[in-house]
Amino acid sequence: MILTTTNSIEGFKIIEYKGIVSGTSSEIKTKFSFKTEKNMQMFDDLISEAKEKAFQKMQTNASNLKANAVVGISVDIETEAGSYFFVVVTGTAVTVAQ
Repeated sequence: MILTTTNSIEGFKIIEYKGIVSGTSSEIKTKFSFKTEKNMQMFDDLISEAKEKAFQKMQTNASNLKANAVVGISVDIETEAGSYFFVVVTGTAVTVAQ
């Protein structure tokens, strides 16, 4: 499946718009370190994990609509008190052909 933040895919033509799809994920920070570098690495790992899960859910939702691409993807990352990370990815599921 093709995933892109752009509204078109070079070399492909959008044949059918299937609808808006999204994927969400949340992760809880359970560890704490007194070293800033270690905390930053833990934040980075948590956000990456949450983002990957959200993209997988969005891709599954697009596949359920029989789409072979998602265009116009946006990623929103929120945090609550530095302990909870929420990631939402949204895009338009489409069918494309060359």
